[in-house]
Amino acid sequence: MAEVFQTDDFLDYRMDIHHPHLELEPLENEIAVVDAALSTLKDATILPHTTYDEEKFLAHRRAVADLFEIPWTAITPRMQRLIYAINTIVRPAHMIAVGIFCGNTFISNAGSAVGPGACYTAEALIGVEIKPEEAERAARNVRKINPEGLARIIADDGVKIVAQYEHSIQLLYLDADGDAARGKGIYLDILQAGYDKMPPGALVLAHNSYNAAEPLTNYLEYVRSPKYFRASVNVLFDGEGLEVSMK
Repeated sequence: MAEVFQTDDFLDYRMDIHHPHLELEPLENEIAVVDAALSTLKDATILPHTTYDEEKFLAHRRAVADLFEIPWTAITPRMQRLIYAINTIVRPAHMIAVGIFCGNTFISNAGSAVGPGACYTAEALIGVEIKPEEAERAARNVRKINPEGLARIIADDGVKIVAQYEHSIQLLYLDADGDAARGKGIYLDILQAGYDKMPPGALVLAHNSYNAAEPLTNYLEYVRSPKYFRASVNVLFDGEGLEVSMK
């Protein structure tokens, strides 16, 4: 069984998906919740520490609000902060995010290495979106923050891209949807395609660990098995959830 970090309000903390930049709670509350989640991840030995630059994060958040076209999103302010903080703390040289839609989740990961929130130098930051029109929108969005092109978008199938990747993967973010038969169950296919490329200590972040728990049954069993992963924590501070697993 995975460890669980759960807030009392996780089912009530919801956003209007068409207004992604609305403040849902006082900033100090958001910071406290995310800090508590980070502490749980540290206690589980998934993170080495809990420190990230809060001012750089706010600069990142402002840039996304000003520059990105986001038709809708289920990424809450708490989740945006947590994803950014994890990447900032772990500093993956190679990060791949699969199922990025308009690029909002991708830049929540990549924003710790590019744009006004950058705090380290990465080697490759790759977002994969199977729908060409959404991949193009994501690319337009990302170029506004990272015109140099370190953070790049690929319009293709995530399983194929991860399987063919020629470098090690320090952080893999999953938010994809498969066909009608697999749905979110495609997470396991993507993870298994990249598992051998992930060194010890690599992280996998799986969005929708709560509201898609049933289709993710096989995935969650896999990352919670000590045969494959050393630790896994289900972070429940909004209605979607994020499973954070360390190889």
